[in-house]
Amino acid sequence: MSVGETVEAEPRRRRPRVVRFGLTLTAILLLLFGVPWATLIAGGNHWPTPVVVAGTILFALALVLFPALMFAGHGRRHLDGAARIADAMLGIIWVLFVWSLLGQLLAVVLGLAGVGEPARYRIATAVVTLIALVLLLWGYAEAMRVPRIRRVDVTLPRLGPALDGLRVVLLTDTHYGPINRARWSQGVTAAVNALDPDVVAHTGDIADGEVSQRREQAAPLGDIRADLARVYVTGNHEYFSGAQRWVEHMAALGWEALHNRHVVVQRGDDALVVAGVDDRTAAGSGVPGHHADHEAALAGTDPDLPVLLLAHQPAQIQGAVAHGIDLQISGHTHGGQIWPFHYLVRLDQPVLQGLTRHSARTQLYTSRGTGFWGPPFRVFAPSEITLLTLHTA
Repeated sequence: MSVGETVEAEPRRRRPRVVRFGLTLTAILLLLFGVPWATLIAGGNHWPTPVVVAGTILFALALVLFPALMFAGHGRRHLDGAARIADAMLGIIWVLFVWSLLGQLLAVVLGLAGVGEPARYRIATAVVTLIALVLLLWGYAEAMRVPRIRRVDVTLPRLGPALDGLRVVLLTDTHYGPINRARWSQGVTAAVNALDPDVVAHTGDIADGEVSQRREQAAPLGDIRADLARVYVTGNHEYFSGAQRWVEHMAALGWEALHNRHVVVQRGDDALVVAGVDDRTAAGSGVPGHHADHEAALAGTDPDLPVLLLAHQPAQIQGAVAHGIDLQISGHTHGGQIWPFHYLVRLDQPVLQGLTRHSARTQLYTSRGTGFWGPPFRVFAPSEITLLTLHTA
């Protein structure tokens, strides 16, 4: 095949993928917006014609505007105003979609109970609307507050007695983004410092945006105090917004950027290796020198010392098991963030949240996240600042 034929063949192969993506996206949007429309506006409600027309126009406008705002906000233009609207719309329509499906079931049950039309459909519509409104208001408050402290005791048999009671604070998925949360970030810093930690770890997804865009929100991280170490690894979102610049910025704020490397913390005669690897998406990001490399992270360590590993995604646990890690700490899942999205998260990740064991030696702690991604809502998946207290056997 000639060079000319190769160049011509590539667009031909790309077109079906673009078409499939477009059709899939269209189908998803039609479902997301169509099901709430059918439940709240159409169906058997028999609303007056002006109500049906106005409701249909509202849903149609939202359907058209949503992808445009999403691309404007999260595409190359990075328009924070558009992103804020699109993210809020995504959260609202997801909650309406889920509860509209349940509302359809409620209408069926009411019909079996002898409730006629349009009463059963209007009852279902009222229930869906009320529940969605309450969940969205509560979910917004949950997302925007400084997270509660989640205290977890972890036993590491290889931990030396001088390190018994070591306090590790885990932050992850702060996702500084289109909503300016500088004051929230200051609150997180105050909450962490009040715990008097020995080690503070941030396991990635610091921000959605470049350092230049989110510098103010990230600045309070520089005020976090730890007796022995402040350590950080990249998450997948850094690879959408200047991963190497975030590594360098965290170093400038006084954090040890564990870019496939480690530090050793010591108390008395006992030591703990604190290592970190890049996110599992790093290798495909195109950022030079970024990929998850456990061997590089552990190079030169004493094999008799216990190891605390920072890795953004729980899905990286197999690498931890293969390298005899004692405890991996991760984030990424957000605990699902907005119920019942956690079922989709579990298709990609082995764990949703909490402390789990994956071999005779290796344990994994997965945080529900300190912040939120995209939609400013958390429904049945509260955020957390995690205090891990390490104990000897």
